[in-house]
Amino acid sequence: MRFAGVGFVMLAAVCWGISGGIADILMTKGWDPIVISLYRGAVGFICFFAWFLFRFKQNWIFSPRLYTWSLVAGVGVAGNFTFYFLSIQSSSVAVAATLMYTAPVFVLLISFLLRIERSTLFKWGCIFGVLMGIILLTGAYNTDSIAVSFPGAAAGLAAGLSYALFIFGFKNASSIGKPQTALTIAFFSFCLILFLFTDKVEAAAVVTSSDIGWFLLLGILGAGISFIFYIIGVRWTAPTTASMVAMVEPVTASLFGVLLIGDQLTVIQLLGMVLILATITILSVKQSG
Repeated sequence: MRFAGVGFVMLAAVCWGISGGIADILMTKGWDPIVISLYRGAVGFICFFAWFLFRFKQNWIFSPRLYTWSLVAGVGVAGNFTFYFLSIQSSSVAVAATLMYTAPVFVLLISFLLRIERSTLFKWGCIFGVLMGIILLTGAYNTDSIAVSFPGAAAGLAAGLSYALFIFGFKNASSIGKPQTALTIAFFSFCLILFLFTDKVEAAAVVTSSDIGWFLLLGILGAGISFIFYIIGVRWTAPTTASMVAMVEPVTASLFGVLLIGDQLTVIQLLGMVLILATITILSVKQSG
């Protein structure tokens, strides 16, 4: 079951990688990162709410703890989506991706502090291997060509911390109630939070724009389908494992860029891909053993 869990988390990460490419296309068209994040979450909320209503009596539960942890998950996912796009805007995709995927470090440290997991050399080795792979893949090692602004670096780290917050919030919420209930509450709070900060005029303009199809696709892949895969997988895996396996996302994003946007991959970037996939494979074998 744990191996199946890793597989579902990996499928979710592939969807997230593709949605990252779609978001990049929308940003180049001039759309605001917060508006893009809002629509990604709003379409996801509609999917989860429909799933919730499908079996309303079985899904409904009155539990303050469920609502609290779902709200924590909603804050986490809102922060992750928004800070990641803001980091790209302030620095570059390479820096933003590298900083966002410091999440396993946050997850491991929080798990250790809360005595959820035991810190081992194997876990630290996997974290180090995947982070090195992402640095090679994104080109963040080339300091001459990347100017890291303080807002960009801060937003990237905030995206990583937000991702860790979502993992813990959702893990606790789904242990109390049904996952569709937890996701519905989490994404409802997500929509409320981002609606307060978004440009209302630009958000309304999306509905009548020619890019509405891109926004819908972003929401379905980046929130709807991907989070359904993710919630199935995360219930069968430890928080640290789930966050590391989800790192296949930057690999998918890079492949999306090569196949559809026309980006080129260097030998060093390919080595980064191999390192990430090899580490995830080793982790999967270890988890299923």
